[in-house]
Amino acid sequence: MLLLGLLLLQLSGITAAHQGHWEDYKYGHQGSEVLDKKPLCSWKCLLFTLQWPGGFCQSLNKDTECVIPQSINTWTIHGLWPLRVLSCCSCWPMFRSDVQEMEAELTEHWPSLVKTRSSFHFWLDEWHKHGACAACVEGMNSPLRYFQICLKLRGQFNIRRLLEDAGITPSCERLYKVVEVHRVLAPHLGDKHEIQCVTDDQGRQVWFQVKIPLSHNLTVGCDHHSGASSGPGWNGSPGHPCPPEVPFYYYPIDHQQPLQPCG
Repeated sequence: MLLLGLLLLQLSGITAAHQGHWEDYKYGHQGSEVLDKKPLCSWKCLLFTLQWPGGFCQSLNKDTECVIPQSINTWTIHGLWPLRVLSCCSCWPMFRSDVQEMEAELTEHWPSLVKTRSSFHFWLDEWHKHGACAACVEGMNSPLRYFQICLKLRGQFNIRRLLEDAGITPSCERLYKVVEVHRVLAPHLGDKHEIQCVTDDQGRQVWFQVKIPLSHNLTVGCDHHSGASSGPGWNGSPGHPCPPEVPFYYYPIDHQQPLQPCG
């Protein structure tokens, strides 16, 4: 886990040319000044959220078409969300050129699974809703750095490998319990991670998401349940904690029938 704490240090080596690129933006210094003020920088925890495409489609309403690209066969990024922030600063725009150098990697690990929304617009929404709030941290103070951090975290949390090593694999028949999945993930994600489900159209609990609490320096285990209010990333999720007493399904990915992977 020490590797997580070093992520910000690793990203501090951004080239002078790239730093100059950011200084050329007229909004750069103004945005930093705004982001240094409360309530935007009063947060203590972030949630790094990964979603399982086989279950994600069950979280959409019937009018929203879910599409899983053929290249997607594992957990993907949903977002990195500072918690207990009332709203993010809208003064820091993001352009496609900001993530151009990592677009192929983002497309692989952070795709949109909604047909009517491109992957870039998914990233754009995540930056405006959450990334701009996180930008008060030195290592995330630009769209480029924010998305670099997210990709590095994705590399650290290889959930599918952890599960497969423990014999937990997608299935239309086998049911799992929160306690057995938590036991596998806790040594790597911390005790405070949350296993999230949605209820499908047949009333079954379906696993679709994992939320991993992180502190300012990206170490695992921040207490995100303390305090009275939650940030937009917490309330905006369509899921709920998987009930401890009710077994849930870990649906396989079906690229042809993403809404009915089990028929």
